[in-house]
Amino acid sequence: HSALHTITEDKSFQHLASGNTQYPIIHKELTMGCESSKPRQPVAPPAAASSSGCVNGNGASSGGPVAAAPYLVKDPKGSQTRKVDQRLAKAKKEEEKKIKLLLLGAGESGKSTVFKQMRLLYGTERSDDDLRMYGVVVRSNTVVAMRKLCSLLRNLELEDELDMESHEQGGDGSMTCREAYDELISHLVDRTSVAQDEDPQGMSENALRDWVGQSPRAGLAANEDAKQFLAHHEIIRILWESNTMKKIWRKRAVVNVVDAHIDFLNDIPRIASPDFKPTKKDILISRVRTNQLVMEKYVIKGTEFEMYDVGGQRSDRRKWIDCFDQVTAVIFVAALSEYDQTLAEAKRSNRMIEALELFRSVCNNRAFSETSILLFLNKRDIFAEKVLYSDIAAQVPFSDYRGPTKNYDQGVFYFIRKFKSCLIEDELNDAFIHVTCATDTSNMEFVLDATSSIVKAENLKKSGFLGAD
Repeated sequence: HSALHTITEDKSFQHLASGNTQYPIIHKELTMGCESSKPRQPVAPPAAASSSGCVNGNGASSGGPVAAAPYLVKDPKGSQTRKVDQRLAKAKKEEEKKIKLLLLGAGESGKSTVFKQMRLLYGTERSDDDLRMYGVVVRSNTVVAMRKLCSLLRNLELEDELDMESHEQGGDGSMTCREAYDELISHLVDRTSVAQDEDPQGMSENALRDWVGQSPRAGLAANEDAKQFLAHHEIIRILWESNTMKKIWRKRAVVNVVDAHIDFLNDIPRIASPDFKPTKKDILISRVRTNQLVMEKYVIKGTEFEMYDVGGQRSDRRKWIDCFDQVTAVIFVAALSEYDQTLAEAKRSNRMIEALELFRSVCNNRAFSETSILLFLNKRDIFAEKVLYSDIAAQVPFSDYRGPTKNYDQGVFYFIRKFKSCLIEDELNDAFIHVTCATDTSNMEFVLDATSSIVKAENLKKSGFLGAD
């Protein structure tokens, strides 16, 4: 009822084998079937290979030819290990083919706009859930811009100019710009008043059919600001259209209003409409602070790309170290237009100086010693507008500027030289420098296409497939 087999497994345990055997043999019992409950008897070791018989199932010697050599069992675990190793090697090879781009730069330089352009050009369409989130953000951005501008107007004590402009408007019964200002100071800035809607439940006809509604993804603050926008959008429009507010806009750098949000202020009726759906441009210029690592994948001309976006504020930079591993290229984004602005998180620090110092630390970081670094000097459109009334040399950190005032080209060349001087050992190739407008899709399509070609060529050089020159 049972069968007992002896299997040779290992020759390394010689002290366990019979003294008469020439080679060590280990015995294992494989019992099949059922036996009585009697204790199993120990099995005698087989006779030596030189004896004149073979071992039968009961351990006794019988006549006949000698059983010459025991057979070996294949190791199934070894086979599995080899397969795992092969799969890992294949995965590693596929991973090495990817182009990994890391976006770095100071806060509000335009990194996330570049990231969104990649999605627009090479990625998938936005879902309705995405669009609703951006709808809330656009309305919130508009309120934040107006809140900052109202505060600046009050700090500059320009209410008298609003009074004069309101007097000139005449008494046609419509709300004056001064009245609009007082309402917004009360509701948006000081928040001493609560909006009195006709429907206290917030279930008016417009609210019920508003396509955007609210979005949990946008956050509590953004949703609250979006509600304020819908409650006061007409008042915001009246104040924004005043001459006094246009004058305040030119001083927006003092309170760090996002330059591109002038488009939202100029299009308030559309954004307030119940049928409002954010356009591609709305998405590009909307501002959502990045406070965590974001990654998206694209396939461009048969090559797989991964782009990583991280927050640029000082408090977010400690997370950058997690992104340094095996990066193919770094795209450093700096805003040309921020030469006269200060950091949101450090009011005494010039933004352009911060960008230069950050670029110096990135370029000379050992983690990037074998990594291609590309420089995007962004917001060229805003820079072209700003140099007409904000002199570069008038800014203390850039008093060494000797070029003509109100000159776009000379201003750009000046800042390119500043960034080039940040490198200690290598020289920044001009092909790796792009002057960009991240909100201009056609410009970014050209820049990103050139960037992908440069990065792929550099990758091939490092792999030894192309020469060094």
